[in-house]
Amino acid sequence: LEVVVRGDRIHDDHDDVDETGRSLGAEMTPSSPPSVAVVTGASRGLGAGLARTFSAAGVRLGLCARHLPEAPTGAEVLREIVDVADSRALDTFAAHVVDRFGRIDLWVNNAGVLEPVGALSQVDADDLRRHIEINVCGVLYGTATFARHVRSRPGGGVLVNISSGASTTPYQGWAAYSASKAAVAMASEVTARDEAGFGLRVFALSPGVVDTDMQAEVRTFPTSLVPASDRFRRIHREGAFNTPEWVGRYILEQCWPGRAPTGSEEGEPVRVRVPDEHPG
Repeated sequence: LEVVVRGDRIHDDHDDVDETGRSLGAEMTPSSPPSVAVVTGASRGLGAGLARTFSAAGVRLGLCARHLPEAPTGAEVLREIVDVADSRALDTFAAHVVDRFGRIDLWVNNAGVLEPVGALSQVDADDLRRHIEINVCGVLYGTATFARHVRSRPGGGVLVNISSGASTTPYQGWAAYSASKAAVAMASEVTARDEAGFGLRVFALSPGVVDTDMQAEVRTFPTSLVPASDRFRRIHREGAFNTPEWVGRYILEQCWPGRAPTGSEEGEPVRVRVPDEHPG
């Protein structure tokens, strides 16, 4: 994958706009990165890699996580500690990003957890509740926050909700995770239809097998608990992961350029999967 980066701005509060609300001074084009991006769960793993990739493309960043994210070298960034399961905290964070940068063009709901792992009959109810609060409610809250922002100003935007192949593949021991990622995918499809008239394009993105702390955790599970852990250990031995940077470049290339709105008959699909970085 190759990303073409130009210095053009997408739009800010000082651009002139025509009667349709489009910026006259800086239109979105397939070769222009978003001006401002928010990434949740940006303190490590995929989220941190997305932040580095977006920053290298000249994107200004709003980063949040339960632990304060690191700022990529040279980044223009606002960082805050935010629990995505707290809708008011997400609203406040978004307001801070807008106060700092003027708008948000791209929002990535990346924050998520894997635990609890095991049959539902064997997991703790409080652990299960917390999982749903982060993986499902956190995405729904972030989606609502960003959609309200897009409705409030011209120019549209792009929402990327991180889903998973587990949303369609029943991995034994991953009932909670698979259910949460399936919920993310369907919520994305519905939101694409609900918000298409406001210029919001929505993607439920399955990033493939990415080399992260979560993946390292998966490899520690015994086969008796998670039979698929053998497959992930093999992928690790072969070095056949997708890197976070590869996923970030895919988002900038494939999800950003202006096309027909997702959710329309002529638009692109909402559910997308990042191709393998090392096909074999």
